[in-house]
Amino acid sequence: MCVMLMAMESLSTFIGQAVYRVRHLLFPPRCVFCQIPLPERDGCCADCLMGIRIWPRSHCRRCGAVLSEALAPGPCGNCLRRPPPFDRSESLFCYEGPVREAILQWKLGGHPAAIHWLLDAATAHIRDVLGPEDLLLPIPMPLARMRRVGQHHAADLARWLARRGGCGWNWRILRRVGCQRRQSELSGRERQRNLRGAFALDWQSWDALHQRPARIWLVDDIQTTGATMREAARVAARLGKPLGTLSLARA
Repeated sequence: MCVMLMAMESLSTFIGQAVYRVRHLLFPPRCVFCQIPLPERDGCCADCLMGIRIWPRSHCRRCGAVLSEALAPGPCGNCLRRPPPFDRSESLFCYEGPVREAILQWKLGGHPAAIHWLLDAATAHIRDVLGPEDLLLPIPMPLARMRRVGQHHAADLARWLARRGGCGWNWRILRRVGCQRRQSELSGRERQRNLRGAFALDWQSWDALHQRPARIWLVDDIQTTGATMREAARVAARLGKPLGTLSLARA
């Protein structure tokens, strides 16, 4: 009986290995960024890995601008002259190369696999930034645009970050009002004018929270001029909690 069980176990192992080899031959693992075949299931090829840059850790703690190691964590000169309506700013990656392509694949093609790979790679840093009593509020999209694309990317990102960071998130508290032009089409000053009055708070959703957060983080996929974060933070500051911004990538 014992010999038979050992033989069955050996046969099962052999079949499992054979199935794996056939699947690997027919459907080889591919880089989640450029889709070239990979020898192993590590998710990212060497070339793409070399092209991924994390946002420098030597930055102004308040606005996130890159500083020399001697000047970090700031505050930087801009924050001294014109303090933003938040006291922390963090970004995970630089918006270039494979990171940029991953975000475009996700936002335009609906393929988030590379985004999850990036977030998994950044999990340790995410846990360093986020506390268990923090609350993530995604930057809201105009309703008409959200209906058109069928996704709320910042809300998806906030959910994924919250899962990895062990904190809460809520997409209802910060709302978009009116219909604004796309920020990517505008200059810096035009972006500021375009966003005036673009955000509002849903106090009913805030009051429905079971526990008030220790800190609020505004979450967006890409940060460029910072105009969107500033205007959203100006409104979110009315909640009376310490406020930070967190982006997947920064240009």
